[in-house]
Amino acid sequence: MNIFISVLVGYLLGSISFSYVFGQKLKKLDIRQHGSGNAGATNTLRVLGVGPAIGVLLLDALKGIVAVLLALYLAGEGLAPALAGLAAIIGHNWPIFLRFKGGKGVATTIGVLATLVFWPALIAGLVAILSIVVSRFVSLGSLLFLLLTTIITALFREYFAYPIEYVYLMIAVTILSFWRHRTNISRLIKGNESKIGQKANQ
Repeated sequence: MNIFISVLVGYLLGSISFSYVFGQKLKKLDIRQHGSGNAGATNTLRVLGVGPAIGVLLLDALKGIVAVLLALYLAGEGLAPALAGLAAIIGHNWPIFLRFKGGKGVATTIGVLATLVFWPALIAGLVAILSIVVSRFVSLGSLLFLLLTTIITALFREYFAYPIEYVYLMIAVTILSFWRHRTNISRLIKGNESKIGQKANQ
């Protein structure tokens, strides 16, 4: 029952789209109909500006953090927090409150992984930030973050004493993220992906 509650709450938390809320409150618009059409922090930056984007990034990450902490409190380490974190990410991507059209789950994923596998996420995050600063491709940094966190977690799981469920979570989240970013990957390969500060490619 605790696992079920954790997953349900995680999904409902994830389904709260702060980019949509900010768009409605600040400019009476649906963020999904502007810019890249993605309900996330990067598109919020393009459409609403730096301040709202930072707010969305932090709040979306907080969804993942709260989902995992609640599961840890209710059921301890292992399956429950992994599933709750995954549910929060799925909720962000396919929110029940917005007819299942949401974002790509990067910020929520950051919150989940920073809570469950802090050191691998920190190392991967530093590399990802460096890649964004150099290339100005947020999508590239996001994918690097997921891939590196997964690799580091898998290689050093025993050293950090992480439950094996966390590795399974990492694999699932990485596959999901690469699939959600498939159009970005295609544009990166073709050389026409939008950079920070540029108008988004649809």
